[in-house]
Amino acid sequence: MRIALLADIHGNDLALEAVLNDISRKGGADKYWILGDLVAIGQAPVKVLEMLHSLPHAQFVRGNTDRYTFSGARPSPTLDDVRADLDLLGQLVEVEGDFSWTQGAITAAGWLDWLADLPLEFHETLPDGTKVLCVHAAPHNDDGPGIKQHMSARAIKKSIAGSKEDLICIGHTHRPFSIQVYGQHIVNPGSVSNPVGKDVRACYALITAGPSDYDVEHFRVDYDQQAVIEILKRMKHPGYEFIAKHMLGEM
Repeated sequence: MRIALLADIHGNDLALEAVLNDISRKGGADKYWILGDLVAIGQAPVKVLEMLHSLPHAQFVRGNTDRYTFSGARPSPTLDDVRADLDLLGQLVEVEGDFSWTQGAITAAGWLDWLADLPLEFHETLPDGTKVLCVHAAPHNDDGPGIKQHMSARAIKKSIAGSKEDLICIGHTHRPFSIQVYGQHIVNPGSVSNPVGKDVRACYALITAGPSDYDVEHFRVDYDQQAVIEILKRMKHPGYEFIAKHMLGEM
């Protein structure tokens, strides 16, 4: 059995298309586990949802930006932050514009309730008996600092406290990794749309699971980031400058 792990797609249909085509070239996947942040901060939120919904045996969790989109909540800076530091006003306007634009697009297309119904996490079992938890940022949490590879084993253990699963699949930080911590395996496939760092190729992972063990492989895929930037600029997307920095590896 092959399972594709995708996270942090952020409304980028060109990156998602490149990843799905690469998975197909590698023989396809039996299941798709989608680890949140599906639509916001991107040029094609509705098309991305349509593409994901068509995948066979796909399971989803919500990410923090999904929750911001359907709930009306927003990340920092807050109005109080801006009152204390007027230099944050431009960032506040851009954040509000981006999430309002995305919310309007998916509401008009009839996807808002679907997004709101996504679970915080789900549990699975691989053929060899490995217990799996899929969640966006950390067990029982779609937001916060998440789990990073450079964290100490003790700090990571604190982040996953209370979780007994053998394999924990997460996203959120936009950095791919696979680590073992006190007998638990934590995998982040990286971001489909906005990897952090100079390598801006789309990221994903494949789990190959058999009756006696499983294996995880990470992949990066080229796609046309400049085309995304041009689309965002042409449509006057409210998050254009922020997204373009990701596309150019400046975040």
